[in-house]
Amino acid sequence: QVQLVESGGGLVQAGGSLRLSCAASGIIFSITAMGWYRQAPGKQRELVAHITGGGSTNYADSVKDRFTISRDNAKNTVYLQMNSLKPEDTAVYYCNANWGGVNWWAKGTLVTVSS
Repeated sequence: QVQLVESGGGLVQAGGSLRLSCAASGIIFSITAMGWYRQAPGKQRELVAHITGGGSTNYADSVKDRFTISRDNAKNTVYLQMNSLKPEDTAVYYCNANWGGVNWWAKGTLVTVSS
């Protein structure tokens, strides 16, 4: 059974920082591509950042130079460090794992950035 458990969301002022964590089980984490997506009210879910099993990363243009995705294969955990947060970063953030040809999703964690 694949499980993705997030933590770290919350309320922060504009310009602040948060770090999201996503602990995975039921997969061979070290070879699994992981991603962070977000969905703001009234908008479609969008990719924020992605990291391959080998550690290659890519980011949405809107978060480049502010967000950093990383992984700790010993802890089966992927992180999203979010700096210089803006009100437009407010959304529910979802951890994603592509494993066995299936996209697996965490339940989501709310990030609210106040102006």
